[in-house]
Amino acid sequence: MNYSETIEYLFSALPMFHRIGPAAYKANLDNTYLMCELLDHPEKDLKCIHVAGTNGKGSVSHILASILQSAGFKTGLYTSPHLKDFRERIRINGAMVSEEWVSDFVSKHQHSFEEIKPSFFEMTTAMAFKYFHDQQTDIAVIETGLGGRLDSTNVLVPHVSVITNIGLDHMNLLGDTLEKIAIEKAGIIKSNIPIVIGEYSSTTKLIFTDKANMLNAPIYFASENFKIIAQNYNALEEYQTVTIIKDHEDFLKDLNCDLTGKYQLKNITTAIQTVSILNQLGIHISENNIRDGLKNVKKNTGLQGRWQIINRSPITICDTGHNEDGLREVLPLLQEIPHDSLHIVLGMVNDKEIEKILELFPKDATYYFCKANIPRGLDAAILAEKASLIGLKGIVFASVESALLAAQKNALNSDIIFVGGSTFTVAEII
Repeated sequence: MNYSETIEYLFSALPMFHRIGPAAYKANLDNTYLMCELLDHPEKDLKCIHVAGTNGKGSVSHILASILQSAGFKTGLYTSPHLKDFRERIRINGAMVSEEWVSDFVSKHQHSFEEIKPSFFEMTTAMAFKYFHDQQTDIAVIETGLGGRLDSTNVLVPHVSVITNIGLDHMNLLGDTLEKIAIEKAGIIKSNIPIVIGEYSSTTKLIFTDKANMLNAPIYFASENFKIIAQNYNALEEYQTVTIIKDHEDFLKDLNCDLTGKYQLKNITTAIQTVSILNQLGIHISENNIRDGLKNVKKNTGLQGRWQIINRSPITICDTGHNEDGLREVLPLLQEIPHDSLHIVLGMVNDKEIEKILELFPKDATYYFCKANIPRGLDAAILAEKASLIGLKGIVFASVESALLAAQKNALNSDIIFVGGSTFTVAEII
């Protein structure tokens, strides 16, 4: 198979969560173990950092990979979903896995895949482990897909585990309370392996602490050990400048980060805590490495879609925030930017609590309702109907592209256009 045929096979033959939703989710690790056994267990000697969380895990993973890359380590990065190209999921020092390698891997193991019947994510996870192993990475940053306890990536034994935060997302799979979801995420905590916690509540802190104590895992709450201050924040600047404070004193002053959404502050703190532990473990990362890595996250890793300005006349911003907690962070930033009118290109998926999420959107904006071209996409007419019930008014469009074109035609240079609601809506306009 050539690369195009390989991707078509992967997308059509294997159950894929980001296309079809919960039907693709496997609530056990059996297939992953079988896949790893087939590949001679590449995960067993993979040096890695394991990152879970409802929101922020992608950004933290990319920040860590950028810092490690700046420190001279050959750094693997496994994330999901991809925006445009499947190979975005598997990178080394920012470079995507080659088309040839993907095609060869699938061709070689296709018969075994069809016997094991893995999901798309199970297969991709095994592929990443094998690629990082064969390419002899110094360290890899591995982002979970869903949850943690039963996530395909959870066959690893990392140097450090990270849980960025807990929010209400994928409740049909992970549980309908923060406590239940926290228990699932806490499943990545391993015996004697340090665990970093980004955000927490009193309830989730107790869950994490109890699990860590049970497994004798040193636990670090990033927001208790490090404070972060944004300096003269401007949502439209190329960089945001921050200072990290430790023990009431400046620890890292005047850091520039090219991830400019204000919500990135907590992700930066989580990454700094993780880097501090890596240094304790003998993985040397200097202050200059941290500075360079933070300043060049997008350049080093290829990250897209996080508070990304895609046009400046009029200001057009996209963000992949797609659940209640994520959008609570993103939408207020729009109000910080001087503008006359706000135009929102909105597409969502059909397995979210739509009404709760729509309540977060401003009622004084003009909406351009659309559906991303995936089976999970929520029909734009249904989205518009639900939105109208809470006072959000707009027009239905046949595609994301046509919705954006209409917004661009209607917007003045003094207006703002925002594109979001789901990762897949953003993917179609980047």
